[in-house]
Amino acid sequence: MTEATPTPSSSSSSSLPPLPDHLSSDPRSPHHLAAAFEGDIGIRFNGKERLDVEEYCISEGWIKVPAGKTLDRKGKPLLLKLKGKVEAYYK
Repeated sequence: MTEATPTPSSSSSSSLPPLPDHLSSDPRSPHHLAAAFEGDIGIRFNGKERLDVEEYCISEGWIKVPAGKTLDRKGKPLLLKLKGKVEAYYK
């Protein structure tokens, strides 16, 4: 048996665009790329997978996550900027 046959996840990820260095989930942000959200994106921060990331930048080494249930004056979650090693990938 050869291992040259592609798995279903690898064939579907080939049609997705490469993940950018800076990506935001907010559609109003200039760093939002709708095509990237067609796939399931995973973020590993300091070696642990994070499920609550709103925005990230790999080259600068930071992520933005909501600060609990706190909202800003526009009703959006208040975001905290955490610094560390960031890795983004398609699941």
